[in-house]
Amino acid sequence: MAATDYHRPASTMEDGAAPATPRYDIRFPPSNPELDQDGEFCEVLLDGQWQRVRFHDYGRLYEHPGLYEQVFYERLECSSHRRVSSMLADVLRERGQASAYLRVLEVGAGNGVVAQELRQLGIPRITGVDIIPEARDAAQRDRPGVYDEYFVCDLTNLDAAEQAALQALRPNALVTVAALGYGDIPPAAFEAAFNLVAPGAWIAFNAKLTFLSARDESGFASLLRKMIAADIIEIEAYRVYCHRRSMRGDRLYYAALVARKRADIPGGGIPDLRNQGGVLPLSKP
Repeated sequence: MAATDYHRPASTMEDGAAPATPRYDIRFPPSNPELDQDGEFCEVLLDGQWQRVRFHDYGRLYEHPGLYEQVFYERLECSSHRRVSSMLADVLRERGQASAYLRVLEVGAGNGVVAQELRQLGIPRITGVDIIPEARDAAQRDRPGVYDEYFVCDLTNLDAAEQAALQALRPNALVTVAALGYGDIPPAAFEAAFNLVAPGAWIAFNAKLTFLSARDESGFASLLRKMIAADIIEIEAYRVYCHRRSMRGDRLYYAALVARKRADIPGGGIPDLRNQGGVLPLSKP
């Protein structure tokens, strides 16, 4: 495959010591304007062979220590883990609330990159939830102790034991970063997670701009619009920013939001509204 971007890792050896994590040879395909963000991929030299890895094939990325970080944070310049956590910290500071009282439920937790940021803010208790076991295994391998508990489960199909265990944690904050949409966390799973935290809880998340616009087909814009109108959630702060680069180098814009939960989402759903616009007046900077 001809590559428009080829990254050969520099040596991390110092004084003969082994690097903390492996480094990988990574190459990106030629530019393809018809390729959607969900279909983006790179090739990685693994076991002496170039292997194609989709960016959203998280299970495969997590199998290799450091590969996720090298692809997303080094090559694609992803910033969402810091953007969302720092916005939450700013809002807490402005409201005079201490992060030391938060019990965070992080949904779509992955390998613990976001939890590591939250720990640096002084948050003492973080529970991770993800649907794939590779995420939990990678978090325990790469960032041991960053989570107090880690559940591998489907939030839309919890058994009685899982439901009781999550509720017993009494989380008062919900965080989800770069996980809404694209089949990772559908609206029904977000609703289930939202109802696990108590009224008054802080909600910090991000989403691609199109998922919050009138053109959205994922269901998130409709859900959030109804939640706001029904006073189930109150937006405290939001910001549009560059989430990361595409494999072609284009900027991918997301919105980071911090909100306050006011009530549970009713079991029968929220009545639809006549206004079918976007969630917020969001636009690229």
